[in-house]
Order: sequence, then structure tokens, then C-alpha cells
Amino acid sequence: MLTIRARRLFDGHDFLDDQVVTVHDGRVVQVAPGHAAEVDLGDATLLPGLIDCHVHLAFDAGPDPVATLAELDDAQVLELMRRSAARHLAAGVTTVRDLGDRSFLALRLDGGPEVLAAGPPITTVKGHCWFLGGEVSGEEGVREAVRERAGRGAHVVKMMLTGGEMTEGTHSHLPQFTLAEAKAAADEAHAHGLPIAGHAHGAEGIAQAIEAGFDTIEHCSFMTEESAEPDHELLARLVAAGSVVSVTAGMLPVGGPPPPGIVKRLPGIMRVIAAFREHGVDFVIGTDAGIGPPKPHGVLPHGAKMLTDFGWSELEVLRAITARAARVCRVGHRKGRIAPGFDADLVAFDGDPGQDITALQRPAAVYRLGSAVPM
Repeated sequence: MLTIRARRLFDGHDFLDDQVVTVHDGRVVQVAPGHAAEVDLGDATLLPGLIDCHVHLAFDAGPDPVATLAELDDAQVLELMRRSAARHLAAGVTTVRDLGDRSFLALRLDGGPEVLAAGPPITTVKGHCWFLGGEVSGEEGVREAVRERAGRGAHVVKMMLTGGEMTEGTHSHLPQFTLAEAKAAADEAHAHGLPIAGHAHGAEGIAQAIEAGFDTIEHCSFMTEESAEPDHELLARLVAAGSVVSVTAGMLPVGGPPPPGIVKRLPGIMRVIAAFREHGVDFVIGTDAGIGPPKPHGVLPHGAKMLTDFGWSELEVLRAITARAARVCRVGHRKGRIAPGFDADLVAFDGDPGQDITALQRPAAVYRLGSAVPM
């Protein structure tokens, strides 16, 4: 039995003062007012462990993560992924959704944050991230790929509905699959009880994700060939359909520029993110951690700051990276809250992130299933 107290507690929905959290066998068993505890964190804020809904643990966040990955065998990649996962945990991120690895290696990770793994993303022949091993063609090929992931124990299916900036020969603004193929993937995933996440930059890919019933739309950046522009009619459809956008947010202020294709479109992407707020889009944050120097593993606190800069309140953002993220990742029955019966994934930050979101950049203590993580 362990008792933990902090001056403030955010339970995943609301703030409470002077609460004592009692933990037993890796679970929270009680949250009650009090001033005495075995661990007193003082003038800190205790939160549920943060959740990053889109990472790539197999990418090293170096200048050329694709080339680095190609040079490593699976044993070396697995060790790289363990180090990547540890960086998330040290930042207070106790659950990550890995949306693209090689050889289903993310399913073999343990001892760090909880990893919700997709395995190699489903893509077209020589399509975006084909080098991860998820190439398919045709509706039956798509269905077979989903069945393979379900059989291997994947937690989510990832499909590259458009091209991407990391793969030569693909184009972020253009679709890779037909609507029928996208529907086949979503139907097969749902038949196996799995959510499906769609990488979609261009408007046509976003429209496919909405119509096919994808659970999350990753990026949703509305890229055009040279820029990015929000399609307000499509955004209204997205909201009406109940689609969730995994907003790609979070970069280090220093660490080098994003890829050239992103840099030239960045002003437009900023307009798109502003439009998400204008339309009341249901959102979580997926940092895309690992894809380059500006996006190291553990960058989620910077993503939270970015969205408050766009006008979302601290409370909205904190809910998005705890309780709402847990719901979207289908672990909301045990993650994202500090409440009896929930996993004791807890993180304390110096200061009050409800008033100043940059407090998330100052972790003071991390607990994973009730065990303190060395800081």
C-alpha cells in the first residue's frame, strides 16, 4: 500500500485540492481529501500519466531516421525502441500509441510506458513507409493485412491513406487507396474489435477516412501540393460524423527545422489547426515523435503548449492528453483518470499546469503501475 499527496490533483476531468491517492497492487484504490501521506510531493500537481496518441519508437529522431533504421537488425531496433520508450516515460508519458514499426517489434516491448502497437502500417506498394513492411494491394490484400495484425495481437490498425514527406515518390496531398479499400480496412478492423487510424494529409484522404468510418484521422493537415488550407465544409462533415483528429503537435524550440515539405506548408498548417478550434473538432495529440530532430521522444509537453498557444484552454488540453486520449485509444476503462480501479500511472509536475501549461515540461515524479520511475 502506498499513499501519495500533492497540493493539487487533476483527475483527468477536473482539479481538486489536497487529495491523498492510495495505491495497491498497481491500481488506485482511493482518492480522498487529506494532508498526510507516505509520499508528500508538496506544491506540485498530480496528474494521470500522459498519453501520446502517435509515436514511432523505431525512429531515432535523428537527421535521417529512415536511413538509420535500415542499417539496424531487429535486435538493434528493439533496443532503440526501448530507449525511445524510456524517454517518453521520463517525460511523464506513461502510455504511447506506436503507429508504425518494423517486424511488429513494438508488441515485444515491456518495462516502460504501456505501448499500444499497430505494427507495420498498411500502405500501397512503394507507398508511404513501405520500408516498414506493410505493402498491400486490393481490397482482399487490405483485409488480409488487417487480419494478420489482429492475429498478432495489435491494439490498433494504421493505414496510410495518403503519401507522406518521409517517403520519396509519394505525395502527402494525394490518396494512395480507393474509398472501397479504405472501407474494407475499417470494416475488417471493426469486425476484429480494433480501432483504425488513418494517416491523411490531403483533403481526399481525409474525406475517405470520414466516409469509411476511421476512428482517428492522423495529421488531418489539409495539405495541397504547395501549401495547406482548411476545407471548412469538410471540417463540418468531420465534426458531424464524430471523427477524432489526432493533431500533430509538439516540436522543440531548438533542434533543427522540419522537412522542407513541411516548412513551406507550415503557415497553412497553422491555419488548419486554428480551424480545428473554430469548428470544435474532437481532438487528441499525437506528436509523431521520432521522425526528426525537432520531435524527440517525450515531446508531448511541448505539443500541449502549442495548442494552448492556439487558444485552447489548459483544461481542454489536459483532458485531451489524459481521459480523452485514453477513451480514443480504447483504454479509458483503466487509463487517463486518477480514480479507484484505474491503473496507478501517475505523474507529478512542479507548478500548476491548469494555469501554466509549461509546468508539464517540469516532471517531478513518475509512477508506472504504482512503482516510482527513477528520474
